Amino acid sequence: MTASNKSISKREQIIAKTIDILNQNYNGVRYMQLVNSIHESLPDIPINTIHGTVWDLHAKMPDKIYKPEKGVYRLVSLKENKSTSGINTKQVKIKETDFYPSFANYLVNDVEDCTKAISLGGSSFKDKWGTPDVIGVKRSKKSDLIKKEDEVVSAEIKIDSQGLITAFGQACAYQSFSHKAYIVIPKNSSDEDEARLESLCLIFGIGLILFDSTNVENPQYEIRVRPLKHEPDLFYVNKYLKNVEKELFE
Repeated sequence: MTASNKSISKREQIIAKTIDILNQNYNGVRYMQLVNSIHESLPDIPINTIHGTVWDLHAKMPDKIYKPEKGVYRLVSLKENKSTSGINTKQVKIKETDFYPSFANYLVNDVEDCTKAISLGGSSFKDKWGTPDVIGVKRSKKSDLIKKEDEVVSAEIKIDSQGLITAFGQACAYQSFSHKAYIVIPKNSSDEDEARLESLCLIFGIGLILFDSTNVENPQYEIRVRPLKHEPDLFYVNKYLKNVEKELFE
């Protein structure tokens, strides 16, 4: 076998393994993760050869591979499946409020952004600027030698992709009385919407969480962007938190 044939053989192995890996990852795989996974499966192929083959596969094989966002590779066939996945009969019965308790728990026990979080939603704040679906507070423990000021965290949750722009605007509004704000969106949102929201959240310091909006029992919350802490307006902090003082601070 000539050097040329060997080179072609290695490239074909890399491409086949790339497609295999991407086929097992519905939301796509980041570039370095993809390269490392290929190298683990094909250790005899130099990693530089893998880099040289993978980096522009989306351009050389646009009918099979595309990039839904910077640094992420995904199969075109999954993109087509995603658009037809829709809302199943089980999801129709699911209400947005069904996810409030589990996300409140997620803020406390997983990301540990709150020491206490509660479901809210509706018009609890009786204000045209809206009411967060979940609101929480992070307080220093009595045992802490050095204590810091309380931090307020708010979140807006959407179970479908129709109101994502509105949800983002609401999360921005929550920053007037929250140290951190999150927007929580379905994992089956379009790739374009996910990429656009990720970019905006990075710019505005808002947290972005993806979740399975068809599974109340196991939403699988996943952080895409962590929120940045900022100082809200104390006037609005006190104005809005008076509405939930007993539930949140007692």
